Amino acid sequence: MLLYRGTDKSGKSIYIQKGIDIQIGVDLVLLSAKQQISHAVIVAGDSDLIPALSVAKNEGVLIHLYHGSAPQRKLIEIADERTQITAEFMKDIIRK
Repeated sequence: MLLYRGTDKSGKSIYIQKGIDIQIGVDLVLLSAKQQISHAVIVAGDSDLIPALSVAKNEGVLIHLYHGSAPQRKLIEIADERTQITAEFMKDIIRK
């Protein structure tokens, strides 16, 4: 969800993202508890989704994590598969 926070000095609107991690976490828990997903692909680096990922993993969901250079250690530990997003990784995606 984007929340309006006013305008900057040039008059351009300022929006901030709020509550997205919670929405993703809730969806992940609900879908995995209902056995509606077998895999989850997550792009993250902080610990916000760890509780939801733990539930999904306990429900048998395979977790593939895409992360930057310094993700939370627990996030790395909980993921079944991990891919670091590097400049080379992004170049490969852009070429395809």
